[in-house]
Amino acid sequence: MNAQKHILLIEDDATLVFTLSDRLASEGYGVEALSDGAQGLTAALNGRFDGIVLDVMLPTMSGLDICRELRKNNIFTPILMLTARGQVTDKVVGLKLGADDYLTKPFDTMELLARIEALLRRSEHSGASAHGAEDKTATAQQFYTFGDYTVDVRRMQLFRGVAVVDIPTREFQLLQYLITHRGSIVSRSELLHAVWGYDALPAATRTVDTHIAWLRQRIESNPKVPRYIQTVHGEGYKFVG
Repeated sequence: MNAQKHILLIEDDATLVFTLSDRLASEGYGVEALSDGAQGLTAALNGRFDGIVLDVMLPTMSGLDICRELRKNNIFTPILMLTARGQVTDKVVGLKLGADDYLTKPFDTMELLARIEALLRRSEHSGASAHGAEDKTATAQQFYTFGDYTVDVRRMQLFRGVAVVDIPTREFQLLQYLITHRGSIVSRSELLHAVWGYDALPAATRTVDTHIAWLRQRIESNPKVPRYIQTVHGEGYKFVG
């Protein structure tokens, strides 16, 4: 890495904290580890971190509540959530609250490192796009309107009329990418690479389809017959608006 990236690790398993901190440090990351949920939230709100590894089950405050509070306070640091095996509900809720990815315990440390690298690449790409918006034209405009909705790209907010629509970070990034490529067919693999930062995932993954379904629930008057996000069977999705 050209510049050291700083990771906030919020996890109460001392053995796992030791293992992950040591491995992350050996890969060149700066690591701050906390085992208490409330303390972790305070650190995330006040510190400058490039990524957060966040356990769901924590003392004093759950990882889900931490994620919710961070997104409510417009902290969009990439979050990788750690969930116990079988906690399907936590995975779904975490993603809806704005977590960027999750891993199920037990996991391979190499996979965790790969997920973190993917999140940081995506974050850097989004940041570069946002900061360069003033110097670019057309596709980098700050506002885009469709139907009753307005997208504020720089503030990462979605409005319906004058009301703010509650939308998780990942769904906003997905919507932004589709709008930027409006009128064009965007494949699932392209979305996985551009929005999630994955270079390769199993062809059967439902990640994109699931998030598209959630996004349609927010912006389509009839999600089963979408007006804006259209499915192009066998190819991907197309934004029309």
